Amino acid sequence: MAPILLESVGNERTDYIEHEVVHVKNPHLDSMEEDILYHFNLGTKTHNLQSMFGDIKFVCVGGSGNRMKAFAQFMHRELGLIGDTTDIEDICAGTDRYSMYKVGPVLSISHGMGVPSISIMLHELIKLLYHAKCSDVTLIRIGTSGGVGLEPGTVVITDRAVDSFFRPQFEQVVLGKVIVRSTELDANLAQELLQCATEIPNLPTVIGNTMCTHDFYEGQGRLDGALCSFSTEEKLEYLRKAHEAGVRNIEMESTVFAAMCRICGLKAAVVCVTLLDRFEGDQISTPHDVLTEYQQRPQCLMSHFIKKRLGLFD
Repeated sequence: MAPILLESVGNERTDYIEHEVVHVKNPHLDSMEEDILYHFNLGTKTHNLQSMFGDIKFVCVGGSGNRMKAFAQFMHRELGLIGDTTDIEDICAGTDRYSMYKVGPVLSISHGMGVPSISIMLHELIKLLYHAKCSDVTLIRIGTSGGVGLEPGTVVITDRAVDSFFRPQFEQVVLGKVIVRSTELDANLAQELLQCATEIPNLPTVIGNTMCTHDFYEGQGRLDGALCSFSTEEKLEYLRKAHEAGVRNIEMESTVFAAMCRICGLKAAVVCVTLLDRFEGDQISTPHDVLTEYQQRPQCLMSHFIKKRLGLFD
């Protein structure tokens, strides 16, 4: 068995510090003549990253490219920016891996599905913010999830991102060793988001643990995949244990998101809407228009939060 190492953040502060620039945890970057952000189709020599992104204060990431484009267009309208929303360009149009849109101080980026995909995106995003000399940046993952004992449409603000054993940690294999990183998220930011949710009508919102799995089917205890190695009773027992451990929703990206943001000192949160209660079934039968409204709930919360932070309310 590979050795397990618990990685701390050393002397780095992980609380929010006014005017703190984004930093990286890689001493090798300083000796590189050029840093190519391959999956973004950006680079430190080919682009003036500070001019392009230096004013970014909010980064919202989500799985779907189309959804993050829609969010960017929504924020363009919400912030009252000049121009047509159809003119918003995909900054990563030169690659088919991710989509990126900038609207004022807000960056909207897709991350694909699962830990490996969002991990690649986060490495390049954090380096992008670092090279752009951004400061006071808040990162929030918005998306969809399966609920655990919640009514469909409930928005879950993550308290702790936990793995399939309900542990608040993320394991990364590095050079044949298992590195364990904490998935602690910013509690003050979570409470700030919850307060914003109370100010929006018809937005049921809770704070709870989010379980991150490496698979959509068996890994989440679904009975409807091509493979299934357990019974209905075993599935329900596992979900009961998860609920007892404080888990209120299940998705596939939160642990690495929380771990990477924390170790780089970035203030971060995870906000996902539940599309179904996993105690009641595995497949979504909700009408499309209702699902569309559910998916817009995290976006509405983000808009309220960002506008409040920017002092745009009367």
